[in-house]
Amino acid sequence: MVSTSCSLLHVPYTLADEPELEAGLRGRLAFAEEKVAEVVALAEAHARGAAPGTPAGTSADGPVSGALLWDDDEPSVELSWDDEPSVALLPEPGPASAEAVKPAGERSPYPVRAAAQAEHLRLPPLPTTTIGSFPQTGELRAARAAVAAGTLSQADYERRVETEIERVIRLQERLGLDVLVHGEPERNDMVQYFAEHLDGFAVTRNGWVQSYGSRCTRPPILHGDVSRPEPITVRWARYAQSLTSQPVKGMLTGPVTIVAWSFVRDDLPLRDVVFQVADAIRQEVRDLEAAGVSIIQVDEPALRELLPLRRADQAAYLEWAVAAYRRATSGAGDRTQIHTHLCYSDADQILAAIDGLDADVTTIESARSGPASWARCRRSDAASGPASTTSTRPGCRPPRKWSRCCAGPLRRCRWSGCG
Repeated sequence: MVSTSCSLLHVPYTLADEPELEAGLRGRLAFAEEKVAEVVALAEAHARGAAPGTPAGTSADGPVSGALLWDDDEPSVELSWDDEPSVALLPEPGPASAEAVKPAGERSPYPVRAAAQAEHLRLPPLPTTTIGSFPQTGELRAARAAVAAGTLSQADYERRVETEIERVIRLQERLGLDVLVHGEPERNDMVQYFAEHLDGFAVTRNGWVQSYGSRCTRPPILHGDVSRPEPITVRWARYAQSLTSQPVKGMLTGPVTIVAWSFVRDDLPLRDVVFQVADAIRQEVRDLEAAGVSIIQVDEPALRELLPLRRADQAAYLEWAVAAYRRATSGAGDRTQIHTHLCYSDADQILAAIDGLDADVTTIESARSGPASWARCRRSDAASGPASTTSTRPGCRPPRKWSRCCAGPLRRCRWSGCG
């Protein structure tokens, strides 16, 4: 029996719908249709007794994907590596790769940072904020589609984004929030948006896969060495901050999550790939700080998601995952308050790792675990604070900044410590 290794639900439909992908990269990919063609080709080769190395990379319907290599030295499809250096396979990691994952410096101890931030930010004892993104309006989605179709100029689109940012800022000011967000109207997805601005990634136009429930996403393809050619979020953060005297959070996606929610190259250890992304995020953190952004949130919702099933492998994963986050945020000065947010999964098993992230403010969404995460955090050495029924705000070191309970209209949180 010849079959695919997993359900085709987890890959896009066909490469035929992606003519904009580079030819060299296309030759290394296989989506659902191409995988089925490869299964058929393998079965036919076996039936006629063909041995590996036989140049029979065809099926009844024609050539199969270049990803089907009968022999490592004799690919059935000639790939133009010289013409596509950005997708060339790299040599096995050696001493240089090991050097690349050395710690990139550490921030000052939390008490030192907390004192500097209190003096600089002058926030109230219990400041209020939101996680970051506001709803994407139909008008914004239509405008983004119009840009892709060539019926709306980039300049006109950016003016609409600025209008939405100002609307969101004014709304938060009227509501009385202390730390504002710009709402992320310019972003199509918390991972794809960064992939579109980082070298080493490719994005698809029609590569939709089911994420969970009815939600679908287009995972980026991480195929080469990752670098940041220019700032990604600084322009929008600077514009948002120019509209108000209150602090506006810079919003970034963490390196583990960017890699976890992408299709990732397999010629390097996953740790090395994550550290490359961490270096790019570290540059963005430093540029945000230089632009006057004093609070920067680096989200890692996939930290728990990538935890290996085998217990023997979990400690090593958490060690380098935490190190990657700290690498990404280590460029921030003491006065810059680093936030992190974790959601989508039960974080109970990794509370110690979350503490190890060494963020100044930690938010754990607990829709799945309910009061369990709150109770465990209270029993740990960490300090704890107010919480809502869906999102806890416990800090992992005193004295953290917390948000007021937002459990709902006229409803008080049922958890202890929430008043």
